[in-house]
Amino acid sequence: MEFMRLEGEAETKTEIKAIIQCLDGRTIKLSGFPEVLKVKAAEAKVSHPSQHDWDSFFRDAKNMNEMKPGERPDTIHVKDLPTKWFSHRQKDRPSEQVVKRVFENFGEVRCLDIPMLDPYRKEMTAVKSNGLQTFSFNTGITFDLYVQYKEYISFVKAMDSLRGMKLLYIADDEEEKAYTSCIKVDFDKTKHLSDRSIKKRRMEREKLEQLEREREEKVRKEREEEEKRIEEEKRKKEEEEKEKERKRVEKLEKREKRRREREEKRRLKAQERKRLEEERQYQAKIQMEERRFLVAQRKLESIRLLGELFSRIKAEKLSNDLVQRELELEVERRKQLEEEKRIKEDMKKRKLEAKKRRKEELRHHETELREKILKNWKDKEEKKEEEMRERLRKRLQGKKILKSAAVKPNFTKVTASSEVRPASSPPDWRQRGEEWIREEYQNKVLPKDRRLKKRAGHRLHKGMPYNPHMEWKKRLKRKESEMRRWKEWMEWKKQFLYWKHKFSIPVPYVD
Repeated sequence: MEFMRLEGEAETKTEIKAIIQCLDGRTIKLSGFPEVLKVKAAEAKVSHPSQHDWDSFFRDAKNMNEMKPGERPDTIHVKDLPTKWFSHRQKDRPSEQVVKRVFENFGEVRCLDIPMLDPYRKEMTAVKSNGLQTFSFNTGITFDLYVQYKEYISFVKAMDSLRGMKLLYIADDEEEKAYTSCIKVDFDKTKHLSDRSIKKRRMEREKLEQLEREREEKVRKEREEEEKRIEEEKRKKEEEEKEKERKRVEKLEKREKRRREREEKRRLKAQERKRLEEERQYQAKIQMEERRFLVAQRKLESIRLLGELFSRIKAEKLSNDLVQRELELEVERRKQLEEEKRIKEDMKKRKLEAKKRRKEELRHHETELREKILKNWKDKEEKKEEEMRERLRKRLQGKKILKSAAVKPNFTKVTASSEVRPASSPPDWRQRGEEWIREEYQNKVLPKDRRLKKRAGHRLHKGMPYNPHMEWKKRLKRKESEMRRWKEWMEWKKQFLYWKHKFSIPVPYVD
């Protein structure tokens, strides 16, 4: 034997130095030892980690991430805690509520783990390097504890408070005895309460629970199979007795069944033939519709593709033209400023001359059309009146003398002939003819067009720079305006020809 270590406690720290001076260097004779023992006294060192220890450990550790709980200084590992002091109802097992209430004095607890309370922890055989540990469960007197705080200040407060301290327990009985226990406090170095370790323990626990359930299920199935075997034997005996009666009944039923089956087969064959024919027609119709839809879809896609292609080409060309034109305008800007006054005067003169020329052309054209239309209409009317007079003269020979056939508009009697009828529409179409159409066209269509031209001319003389894109839009608007006027003129002409044809035969009036 080299030495024997004995530990003692003093009431206060001031008494430690006096005790050391009295004991250091003395000799002592103990029973059972033949030699005299020399006493060497010194203040016992506290085996408790300091802040430097955990800071350096977590700083140098490569597999730690201080952003995750359990991998930073926030977990305390306490060993040799008495079980009875923290029990609530079960005297041999600690209570998590009691432990949590005790350690919440230092701060808010995030997570708590007592390996002793996990019934499957004994069967867990994970390696310590993977974040899991195996614990000794030989005795239930003491237990280990892992406490994880939410805040770092709570962890530091707990470590500082438990440094070199013993655990004190005061009983609730009448004597109020006090007990102390030496505990070991250290910070967690194994990531025991990290999310990864907790997940691994939970997965291992689930596997063990699954195995336990499978074992119980196996025992239950064996018991149920035995019961089923007994019930099966009883059932077989009863079935053997019923089998004879059943066979006799089945023999009679088979005959009826075969007859029904023959009828059912015939009916099903007819239905199947009908169903196949309908399905064939339906499939043919679906294929035809799908073919039509595919053709239409392809046409639509091709149209959209061409439209998009043309629009992109058009946009590209317009953009290129605009860029080119802008460069040219920048070069010619000074020249245009110098010629601006002269251009304005020329434009005014040209506009006045164009207006005069247009008015003369329209007036000349209008006069020719009016004369031509009136001449044709008068010729036709005279010819028809002559023909009508001739027909009436032949029909009314030998009767009373017929007065004018178209002079007197008011009449009291009409002949019973199916060809002589009064007019059934307003007489102004017949009286005015194409002059009414010309007046309506001049009063409704032309003024609107003149207003549009006047507005466009007002914008043109505002001194705006030349823009080919805007000129193209103006040309398009002018084209649309000309098409609109042409359509309106054709509509007026169509109406006129309709009413003219309807009233082409004059209605005679009989006195």
